[in-house]
Amino acid sequence: MSQDPPRYVREVMTRPVVWVHPDASLVEAAQLMRAQGIGDVLVAGDGELLGVLTDRDITLRAVAEGIDPLAVTCHAVCTPDPVTIGPDEEVAEAAALMRRHAVGRLPVVEAGRPLGVISLGDVTEPP
Repeated sequence: MSQDPPRYVREVMTRPVVWVHPDASLVEAAQLMRAQGIGDVLVAGDGELLGVLTDRDITLRAVAEGIDPLAVTCHAVCTPDPVTIGPDEEVAEAAALMRRHAVGRLPVVEAGRPLGVISLGDVTEPP
């Protein structure tokens, strides 16, 4: 029985990166998510990943607290310093990181710069 060759993150990650500036309002981020049909965006400034902002973050960390989504920045509400993976790592390592940290998506980063996102669906699809 032959073993399948390893798959690498860069082969399955989603591109292009959907991101917002740290100073963008939560309304801007929510509108971008709606337009793209996604539930999260990366927060990046000067080409460097600062955090991940999900629709759940907006709901629980801002709206549920009565914070005006026009008056607060994405950087203030996002999850800072997210778990990331490099593009040359194996997909199996991405799956292990997702399990270990109980997340469904990982930003793919190289030298601090976001390149894409790998999701649970990406790691479970057959080659």
